Amino acid sequence: MSGVLHSTADASAWVMRWAHLIPQQGNVLDLACGHGRHMAWLGQQGFACLGVDRDPIALQSAKSHGQVMQADLENQAWPLADRHFQGVVVTNYLWRALWPDLLNSLAVGGVLIYETFARGNETVGKPSNPAFLLQPGELLSLCKGLHVIAYEDGFAAQPDRFVQRIVAVHEPSPVSTPHRYSLRH
Repeated sequence: MSGVLHSTADASAWVMRWAHLIPQQGNVLDLACGHGRHMAWLGQQGFACLGVDRDPIALQSAKSHGQVMQADLENQAWPLADRHFQGVVVTNYLWRALWPDLLNSLAVGGVLIYETFARGNETVGKPSNPAFLLQPGELLSLCKGLHVIAYEDGFAAQPDRFVQRIVAVHEPSPVSTPHRYSLRH
């Protein structure tokens, strides 16, 4: 994690655009939260946040925006096996082994907002390791059991990066009537 403290103005535009889909006053998991830039912004929107990160220094900042948990998710068991969240937010982080646990932590009616680096990023900077870059359509494949509301896979500038983004809802089964998910900007 970076030593740079992000302000709430640095919250991802993707997260800010789609957070309205998270059930009001829902509890939100911010995975790999760093200093808590998304926790801060989501807290201002009325959500209760739990930030998880392995960096204890970053979590010192994040704890002012909600609950925090220090966990090395790449070398330890998933610490939230009995928890479900109305929102799960992940940005700039990819550890494929977590996907089953991450999806299982999404409550029925819950919203996944995910944004991270994709193949092609190795041509413009870091990360460049293929293990940390999504393959074309990978988020769509991983979310095949969810209702996908929005998906992007392409290049973004300032800073230059290749990204993949998805917003998906864990709908109840069976769905009797379609829910009207607002596509507002």
